[in-house]
Amino acid sequence: MFLSVFEIFKIGVGPSSSHTMGPMVAAARFLDKMRASPFKFSGIRAALHGSLAFTGIGHATDRAVILGLAGFVPENYDQRKAEEKLRQIRDAHVIAPPGLPELAFNPKADLAFDFGPSLPGHANGMILGATDGQGDVLLEETYYSIGGGFVMTEAELAAGRHADDGDRVPYAFGTAAEMLKMAETSGKSIAEMKRANEISRGNPERLRSGISGIWRVMNDCIQRGLESEGTLPGGLNVRRRAKGIHQSLMSERGTNLNAPHKINDWISVYAMAVNEENAAGGQVVTAPTNGAAGVVPGVLRYWLDHVPGASESRIEEFLLTASAIGGLIKFNASISGAEAGCQAEVGSAAAMAAAGLAAVLGGTPVQIENAAEIALEHHLGMTCDPIKGLVQVPCIERNGLGAIKAVSAASLAMRGDGTHLVPLDSCIETMRQTGADMSEKYKETSLGGLAVNTPNC
Repeated sequence: MFLSVFEIFKIGVGPSSSHTMGPMVAAARFLDKMRASPFKFSGIRAALHGSLAFTGIGHATDRAVILGLAGFVPENYDQRKAEEKLRQIRDAHVIAPPGLPELAFNPKADLAFDFGPSLPGHANGMILGATDGQGDVLLEETYYSIGGGFVMTEAELAAGRHADDGDRVPYAFGTAAEMLKMAETSGKSIAEMKRANEISRGNPERLRSGISGIWRVMNDCIQRGLESEGTLPGGLNVRRRAKGIHQSLMSERGTNLNAPHKINDWISVYAMAVNEENAAGGQVVTAPTNGAAGVVPGVLRYWLDHVPGASESRIEEFLLTASAIGGLIKFNASISGAEAGCQAEVGSAAAMAAAGLAAVLGGTPVQIENAAEIALEHHLGMTCDPIKGLVQVPCIERNGLGAIKAVSAASLAMRGDGTHLVPLDSCIETMRQTGADMSEKYKETSLGGLAVNTPNC
């Protein structure tokens, strides 16, 4: 099994990788399908199903689909241009994708929210269709946004295409047990094996510059979050807190107010800064999703700024190790909140961050695997119940607590020799089973939990 670090960590736009980035990517894929078709199209339409319908407005899924059909993609998203394009489409009821003729599209009539049962393949389903002048569908495709910005057609999902063919990489591990066995046999670290796999598909310079770029976007996102204030969009009137917390922490340095437990506040504020930016629709990196985007960069920034001996030269080791764990979870379970609850998002992110931190703290492969298992184990059963369908409450604070758990998990693992009762593979399988058994109310539909028990929402 091979899943690139650049598939786990993707530069995109908030507030959701599965509900914003994924639908935008699906729309772009459908445009390619239209361009390759011999038909002459006059209109286009879209239908959102399952979680994409129930929380679509709060997650800006409708906006993402419209912008995707207009030719926008997450990698180079420009918010100012996007707002102008949305206004034009809503006024003119016409959409003009690059390389295609003008197409009739009225957002109110041609973008449907189906609140019935989910499509059979996944909770995040959408159907796109292109029509002739009579309104008859000439071309149609079903897409599933399966988490972390990954998109599959109905046929791809049925064929089980979860990852690239692992036979062409030197260390093709599909389970944590295989990963540890290969590490023992080769004498290489998890990051070294992951690096060898990446280089076999590209070159060392692309890997170095790519990971450097990923961290730059992550860290810039933290900085914007620490410097921004105001109220987040969406109607909950949630105020940004990261700037105020950060200023308070800075003012307490060197004073008798700087109690040891306040290191938790530093860890939290870095993660929360990212998720406040995500909630505002800013540029973030999936890690492995947007809803959990703050945990990995929060822990990495904590290590760089607060742990003696930390060095930027080891950022690549941290992120490669984290991506190896993220790939295992995605391949064997899920990173989608709509499929398995928040255990699949913040739980996966905490496992990744714990593994990355254990690696740069000098952990052995078995200690790293233990760190990931501890972090994931103590997120098992966590529901996804965003209030008003927005990626704000409980999501922002949950990233802060996920980062704290990741640091604690890595620290616990480093106190041992790697021997532990529950293997990471068993924990991942437990998460998959728990997600399958979990009520749909608690899987990113905003039909249960905090979403229905919080007054005035």
